[in-house]
Amino acid sequence: MTCTIVVGGQWGDEGKGKIISYICNKDNPYIVARGGVGPNAGHTVEVDGKNYGIRMVPTGFPNRDSILAIGAGVLVDPEVLLKEIEMLSDFNIKNRIVVDYNCGIIEEKHKEMDKSNSHLSKEIGSTGTGCGPANVDRAMRTLKLAKDIEVLKEYLGDVSNLVNETLEEGNKNIVIEGTQGTLLSLYYGSYPYVTSKDTTASSFAADVGVGPTKIDEVIVVFKSYPTRVGEGPFPTEMSLEEAERLNLVEYGTVTGRRRRIGYFDYNLAKRACRLNGATQMALTCLDKYDSECYGVTNYEDLSEKGKRFIKEIEERVGVPVTLISTGPELHQTIDLRKEYGIKDE
Repeated sequence: MTCTIVVGGQWGDEGKGKIISYICNKDNPYIVARGGVGPNAGHTVEVDGKNYGIRMVPTGFPNRDSILAIGAGVLVDPEVLLKEIEMLSDFNIKNRIVVDYNCGIIEEKHKEMDKSNSHLSKEIGSTGTGCGPANVDRAMRTLKLAKDIEVLKEYLGDVSNLVNETLEEGNKNIVIEGTQGTLLSLYYGSYPYVTSKDTTASSFAADVGVGPTKIDEVIVVFKSYPTRVGEGPFPTEMSLEEAERLNLVEYGTVTGRRRRIGYFDYNLAKRACRLNGATQMALTCLDKYDSECYGVTNYEDLSEKGKRFIKEIEERVGVPVTLISTGPELHQTIDLRKEYGIKDE
């Protein structure tokens, strides 16, 4: 049984939701635990042709056998969380979710401060969800915690204890899902155009209270064309006109802002894999890189252009590409983990 961390390798929006959902469907993890900053990161999950945009509930929710945990390092907006629990009522979220007692709480004042602060809202391009100001209060030891909030009482638990006891049993899979992307890390990203904490695998493990020796696999997810919402450096950015010509027009899940589009950056991909200690890479939207790859489920059936792209990534980054997404549906995935001798169950 394995404990796997899934982390974004770019500026977020890499398609982690699809990869996590696929892994959860295939590997049937007992726990899907969420690390990361908070509701400033949105994931889109497609189930039976319907899209669900979520910001708090772990993206492994389609697997009805999994416990859905939110680690102590994650900021929680109770209003957002409760709305998602209601929205996803068909998936029985209410009886499966566990919010750590020590999660920090985002209040209305944090959101107002985020939106009214010109440095954050205009210069940095903050999402306005209150995460930065809430993390300031947490550092000042004045932030309210989940255990202080009555409406969350029925969902509270000790996530670290739950995860570690499961690991000690040794017979169940665990997935830790990170949010946003490595290049938005407060420490390793393009400061100051970053988020309000670290966004690498080490921090995601800490967010859910798991020591580094307990992690078996780290999967870093890359989109075939990186995207970025907000301000900050983007070395391989293409023009809006070129993005439109290539039919690569996207909008942020949380902000609704148009995403900036770029060409794949091998140097930054290598840096992201180093920072995360990657054991595997997942590549999404290969069908957008080459339409001939759409819906392909066997590696041998990929176009030569698609195969060359994957081979170049592996050679220049030095990490195997084990999961390849060729479309939005879960079955539109090429899974090479067994070929590389990696356990998937």
